[in-house]
Amino acid sequence: MEDGSAGKVPQPPRPQIKAEDGGAEPQPKEEGVEEQPPPLSAASHPHSLQEEISVVFSTALRRRREKGAAHDGPDRRKSKVWNYYTKLGDAYVECNVCRKQLSFHNSTTTMREHLVRKHSIREAPAAQLREEPIPEPDGPEPAGKRPRPATPESSASHGEPRSDAITELLLEMVLRDLHPLSVVKDEGLRLLLGYLEPGFSLPSPARLSGMLQDRYSVTKRHLERCLQAAQSVVLCAELWVSQPGRAYVTVTASFVDAQWQRLQCVLETRQDDDGGALEERLRATLEEFGLDGGSVFCVVHDGVAGCSAGPGWRVLRCAARTLQQCVAAGLRVQRVQEALSAARGLVGHFQRDAEAAAVLGRKLEAIHKAQGKLVMDVGSQWLSTAEMCESLLELKWAVMAVLEEQPRGAAAARGLAEQQWKLLQDLLPVLRTAKLAASFLCEEQNGSISALLPCVHGLAAAIKQQAEEAGAVIQEVVGNIRAELARRWGVAEDEELLENPAVIAAFLDPRFKELRFLSPELRSALHRKVKDVLSNAAGPQPPQPARSQVPSSERTAVSGEAGAKEQSVYDILLGKDPTESMPEIQQQLENYMVEPLCRRSTDPLSWWKQNEHRFPAVARLSRQYLAVPATAVPPRRAFAGSQSALQHRRAALEPEHLHHILFLHHNSRLVETRRGNPC
Repeated sequence: MEDGSAGKVPQPPRPQIKAEDGGAEPQPKEEGVEEQPPPLSAASHPHSLQEEISVVFSTALRRRREKGAAHDGPDRRKSKVWNYYTKLGDAYVECNVCRKQLSFHNSTTTMREHLVRKHSIREAPAAQLREEPIPEPDGPEPAGKRPRPATPESSASHGEPRSDAITELLLEMVLRDLHPLSVVKDEGLRLLLGYLEPGFSLPSPARLSGMLQDRYSVTKRHLERCLQAAQSVVLCAELWVSQPGRAYVTVTASFVDAQWQRLQCVLETRQDDDGGALEERLRATLEEFGLDGGSVFCVVHDGVAGCSAGPGWRVLRCAARTLQQCVAAGLRVQRVQEALSAARGLVGHFQRDAEAAAVLGRKLEAIHKAQGKLVMDVGSQWLSTAEMCESLLELKWAVMAVLEEQPRGAAAARGLAEQQWKLLQDLLPVLRTAKLAASFLCEEQNGSISALLPCVHGLAAAIKQQAEEAGAVIQEVVGNIRAELARRWGVAEDEELLENPAVIAAFLDPRFKELRFLSPELRSALHRKVKDVLSNAAGPQPPQPARSQVPSSERTAVSGEAGAKEQSVYDILLGKDPTESMPEIQQQLENYMVEPLCRRSTDPLSWWKQNEHRFPAVARLSRQYLAVPATAVPPRRAFAGSQSALQHRRAALEPEHLHHILFLHHNSRLVETRRGNPC
């Protein structure tokens, strides 16, 4: 093999469509772009780039069929050599293996010889290849040679499905990676596509905008059907700020579908101009999707102003935002603030001083901790504060050694005295326990508010035990955190706690239905409340026929007036059986309560999917309460210590296209996976 083909791997041949014998010279089939071999096998990487691209191509072709676009005509190809080439107009073809462009004059001889000489691919015996001069050499291209520009004819007949698929991929890149539509004007993208796809013209932002509107309309129609089929929805409102300083509110709907899957979809992203009247905007958003206020069960927000409860709406604060405020209240103790300020000064010194950082790196290598590094916290995120303390304490001795060798560094860390090191050491277990609570709520089976109160009560009990073995400062920190937990989540025993949807959700979770965090009195009160909710939801129940628990031979008549009803022996001795007059709904609830607890790793939605037929009335209530998420945004983003790259890109989107791009970014895959399936 020659140098120009070193390392080239031929692509597997595309499926061939058999043509009629005696037809004209085969032409290349117009289809999607050739898929490059993925870096991993399909078995080891099922979600490969090749599969992603094929999905986009099939979606693009389906959309064209939905619009009524006609195909370009029958495929007349019959030669296998076209499996390795793409036709670029009437005069050129391109090798799919090495991207070499060859002249084409209605003969495949040159194409066959190129495959044999450059890639050792033989589609026919050499004797069958006609000898004819090769119009252009197959040797290596000179350095710096630019790709051959396509002729006007080739550009016009470039292959409409392929060109459309590339344009669809550009739109897919915008949606998946949150790029502005103006990305098609970037010089780097133009050069890249000009090399990979000569003759392809980048679409204008206006064309992408039209495609964006079409995709939005189709996706919205599918989403409307899913939302209208839901039993009830939970609205989540997220407040965020773009780079120019504009405030936006993103509204998300969460619900549990008929298959007991928790689904979330973005409904709208709108600029928060006045900072109020959120309820009116939520109702306007619902109307756009054919819903009314009665379909909303609850609203979860992360501090959006003006969020009040509508008729029948319950309003909850985001668990991540609330936990942040509780821990921040504990860290506001003066001596803790002084120690954290000194720690930030020490970490900042090593981040600013390259010489000190280099010496620290060498010392860490010597003690086999080369992967360790100091972390600077973000003042508004307690999780990053915990990471800063943890990294600083882990590398304490290496840090102190560097400071002793460098007098300049000692001055920067002058405020971090030995007692402050001790204070950070005592504070770290409390922060780690809070991190465990955040990790618990990030797990998929704990995304509902059903796991929230068991987690909060567990956190309060754990840090209380830690404070008993610590000093006065840590006890003050823990006391402040526990006071905030009790104030914001009703950790204290109180009748008002039963009004929190998280309590009923915990009861409807088969892992936590014992409600160990409640007193026996509150537990009984909650059971009565759930019975009332079930009875009100079902309406008046018909009277249940009396059922005997013993055979008729064991029944006896009670002497008295004529027509007296017969009673069983059990009735005479023990009184009337309460289950005979118990409504069916209450029987379901009693049977659910005596079911054994599930393991904590069990997904409650999976359990209800398997047991819905046993407790249908309780299952309907569970679908409603378990759909309420604990956080206004996905938990892993809600509890993240810093913004992700996608969040930074979201903040840089153009305002005129921001709503449609975010809508499709979050909903396109959901709609594609749910296409044809009932919601």
